[in-house]
Amino acid sequence: MGEVKLFSNWSSPIALGIIWALKLKAIDYETINEDLQNKSSLLLEYNPIHKKVPVLLHNGTSTCESLVILDYIDEIWNTSPHILPEDPLARATTRFWAKFGDEKVIPPFYHCIMSQEKDQEEAKEKAIENLKLVEEHLKGKQFFGGETYGFLDFAFGWLAY
Repeated sequence: MGEVKLFSNWSSPIALGIIWALKLKAIDYETINEDLQNKSSLLLEYNPIHKKVPVLLHNGTSTCESLVILDYIDEIWNTSPHILPEDPLARATTRFWAKFGDEKVIPPFYHCIMSQEKDQEEAKEKAIENLKLVEEHLKGKQFFGGETYGFLDFAFGWLAY
């Protein structure tokens, strides 16, 4: 299926989901570790909009943003096990929760870590509130998809890191 490279960084928990998906699909890939303080010209070329990792390079073409990369992996390497559910409603629900994670869980989580003490409490409350919603969605299941891991487990896997 061609040459696969993953631009990543040792400290990027978001990239872990991509690594797990590549391993699940048994895809051979090369990791290119980026120094995020001194970004390479290749990273800037392949992700000129956000200039961040992860970036998947497949046969010379880049795909950026972790959720988009997970979707791409599942479509291009359309072999079992699948990352996304086959049922359209389950797939839409999965994408909803993944987007919720990217937009409502990650920002307050990082804001809590990076902000001044005064702002940390508000960010912490918001992060906990949103994590409770995610936890409720997971309740009673071993994985987000039920008995098997998949897209949401990769999308939220950074939490365990």
